[in-house]
Amino acid sequence: MQALIAQSHFHLVVLYAALVVCYAPEWIGTFFQNPEQGAARRDRGSYAVLLVSMFAGIFLGFFCAFGLPAATIGWQQPAWFWTGIALMLAGTAFRWYAIKVLGKFFTRSVATRAGQFVVEAGPYRLIRHPSYSGALVALLGLGLALTNWVSLILVLAGGLIGYLRRVQVEEQALCADLGQPYRDYMQRTRRFVPHLW
Repeated sequence: MQALIAQSHFHLVVLYAALVVCYAPEWIGTFFQNPEQGAARRDRGSYAVLLVSMFAGIFLGFFCAFGLPAATIGWQQPAWFWTGIALMLAGTAFRWYAIKVLGKFFTRSVATRAGQFVVEAGPYRLIRHPSYSGALVALLGLGLALTNWVSLILVLAGGLIGYLRRVQVEEQALCADLGQPYRDYMQRTRRFVPHLW
């Protein structure tokens, strides 16, 4: 049995449309937000690791969905697919909600801004990186929508490798810039999942 997107043009188009909704604003945003001063030095290659690992996971996930039928999720494919699409959209919405709560302190680079303080409103009460949590939920959804077990693992692994490196670099910078208040905040919160991780 093949993955649903390999069998149905309709489902493939829906998946592509969901990818555009989830990732087009990200790509467009990279052109309009100027990097903060000194960001390249502080990034320590984490943005490149994130992009390469995430897109490698996605590419390999699609490759396996079409080329590795033995790993296809054969049970209830439409349900897995639509659950995946819903998670992609929900994860993306949560990411943008977290970015809105962060407000003027949101940057696409590893940097802090003048007057920055530890934000603990909204999802930041419980998790330190809710925008990344949302992105990971979206990647989980993409993996499920591919209806292939190997694809799911590869897509999630690519995202996790990239975001774990990014978070490590960001937290070192935030500890250096915001000091003890951020270290205290780290003690009270988890990185991605409330009370767990």
